Amino acid sequence: MRTGVIARKIGMSRVFSEDGTHVPVTVLEMKDCQVVAVRTAEKEGYTALQLGVGTAKVKNTTKPERGHFAKAKVEPKQKVAEFRVADDAVLEVGTEIGVNHFVAGQYVDVAGTSIGKGFAGAMKRWGFSGMRASHGVSISHRAHGSTGHSQDPGKVFKGKKMAGHMGARRVTTQNLRIVATDPSRGLILIRGAVPGSKGGWVLVTDAVKQPPAENVPYPAGLKSDAVATGSIAEQASEVTEEDMAAAEQAAKEALAGAAKAAEDAPSGGASGDGD
Repeated sequence: MRTGVIARKIGMSRVFSEDGTHVPVTVLEMKDCQVVAVRTAEKEGYTALQLGVGTAKVKNTTKPERGHFAKAKVEPKQKVAEFRVADDAVLEVGTEIGVNHFVAGQYVDVAGTSIGKGFAGAMKRWGFSGMRASHGVSISHRAHGSTGHSQDPGKVFKGKKMAGHMGARRVTTQNLRIVATDPSRGLILIRGAVPGSKGGWVLVTDAVKQPPAENVPYPAGLKSDAVATGSIAEQASEVTEEDMAAAEQAAKEALAGAAKAAEDAPSGGASGDGD
């Protein structure tokens, strides 16, 4: 079991597939996602990684938090979260995880805090149909109706669906597909919507109801690997441009030689006809 990551929700956009299909995506941004602490079974009783993301101002950080981050030799983080991992997926403190932790086509679960809706009625909160719009109903069209019983039990049971505070709670959306990743800008494109408002923090983990994806980095995708991959790609592109320039020059020389041979060919043929 690999660790998850902490990302910030930027907003929604769309991309087009190779066949022209329009795919709605949510854009997530990862910046400075580092391992802050390691929980071991010997000391804490379970194995997990504590990750931190973002950079917080020192003046806005409490004294215990400063000591915690100083021990890990990392800058103060805006958001900290723990992820359970397998014993062979433990990373060293200070390791930075990149967006190459995920691959295109992989399924993930995204957890976040849903957008708060305030005090909502039963129709909006639970999807109740409400009462009739006419024929005997007066000023109670959107009421939820009866909520209790008779003298026995003489109370409203806990968990009854009624009007109340809606949203602003932890929500997990499962089985979302990774459309693409951008290591250079630290972006993850996920098909569909994820919980939370723009600028909110979300936790992205491997999908628990899908088989493990192939060719995913284990135990994690490190940012250093993504940088190295990018530099290799840049070198490859440079080599390709040089090869293309050399091929173009060779083609020009070949065309020039062919043109010169074509100019010489008619004079040789005329002298042969005259003889």
